Amino acid sequence: MSRSLPLEKKEAAGAVQSIIGHRANLPRFLCLISIILVVCAISPVMAGTQIMTGSPELNAHIVGTNEFSPGDDVNLQITIENTGLNQFEIVETGLITPTDLSNTAKQVTATLDAGDAPLVVKADPQIVGDLLASDSAIATFHITVNQYAPGGTYQIPIILNYSYLYQANQEGSETLNYQYKNVNETLSIPITIKPEVEVAVSNVETEGLNAGNEGYIYLTVKNIGSDNGQNAVIRIQQNGQSPIVPTDGSFYVGDYPVGSAVNCTFRAQISSNAQQSIYPLDVLVYYKNFEGDYVDSPIETVGVQVGQKVDFAITPVSASVTPGANAVITFQFQNTGGTTAYNAEARISAIDPFTSNDDTAFLGTMAPGDVRTASFNVAVDPSATVKEYGLDSEVIYRDALDNQFTSDPLKANVEVVPAKSVVSLIGLPYLVAILIVVLAIAGYVVYVKRFKPR
Repeated sequence: MSRSLPLEKKEAAGAVQSIIGHRANLPRFLCLISIILVVCAISPVMAGTQIMTGSPELNAHIVGTNEFSPGDDVNLQITIENTGLNQFEIVETGLITPTDLSNTAKQVTATLDAGDAPLVVKADPQIVGDLLASDSAIATFHITVNQYAPGGTYQIPIILNYSYLYQANQEGSETLNYQYKNVNETLSIPITIKPEVEVAVSNVETEGLNAGNEGYIYLTVKNIGSDNGQNAVIRIQQNGQSPIVPTDGSFYVGDYPVGSAVNCTFRAQISSNAQQSIYPLDVLVYYKNFEGDYVDSPIETVGVQVGQKVDFAITPVSASVTPGANAVITFQFQNTGGTTAYNAEARISAIDPFTSNDDTAFLGTMAPGDVRTASFNVAVDPSATVKEYGLDSEVIYRDALDNQFTSDPLKANVEVVPAKSVVSLIGLPYLVAILIVVLAIAGYVVYVKRFKPR
């Protein structure tokens, strides 16, 4: 009578028999398992990263202050930042990681434009290069603000050209297909041009402004800026080595609103070595600005006409004397300069063998070209050598502002001549005639005394 085993026992017995049946293949199985474990130990599982979303986000701002004044010439530094983020990424076995990130701005080029701002950009586009996320770079542009730029806030555009990794498609297990997108982006940067008083000189006139003299300068000065100056004082000042030196160079104005014009009067001294020409003069305004600070306006340089200096020439009229004599010598003085000499006086300096108690002669007011005659009493030493002498002479005069000046030295030539004999005084024919008459008279007297009857 046979007994059948329960099902569980049958399956267990089958498994034991299977193991016993394959016992001969056990060494081969263990070897295979060992090889697999070794390969897994020395060859890690390859995993890659795939960025799902993200792109560059660029912004720009000025380094330092963004406030400028009319006429400024500066190097403007602009910081360009990349704040782009990668929002999602997948890390998975079998993916290839791209060499570029989608939020990297590649080959960035920056171009600054003036827009509607009153300035000139004197710079070519600047190459910035690649900007990774959270990186920044500085681009420098040379700009010049217009001299008469109105105050206000302006938006200047900066144009950014770049590319970024738009998509990387994996083809197979070893190949990525990169797709880049080009971007042309314009950002606006605010700048502020401070309002200022700007001056323009529309009229320049002079009076008595000649080399070596002090005279007047008349100017019409207009506020063409964008600030209403308060407590304003218009000033003139010497320009470099110009021969025009102000002696009264300030003119108080007070309130100086935009568009107003003021007629000003100044005094200036002109160097004696100046030539008849046009010379530069600086004009500016010292005022309280819109912020309550006292500042100088930009300088306006104008040309001022300077006339020929006062000069004189001397010509002898009667200037010969004899040794031991007292004589009057006479000269003509002429104003050969470019302006009037007021209350002029001529003076000579007597030197040995001359002496004088009357060495000054009044000439009066002499306009250019006028001639005056002056006489001087001199005494000559009896031992004086017969020859021509040169006496120093000069003219003392006043200008239109009653300043006293002395002319350059003049040479007054005086000739010492021999004393004249009787013959030279009356001439030989007259002397013979006189002798004949005298002899005739003497003969007649002798005849009368001897032969006339008594």
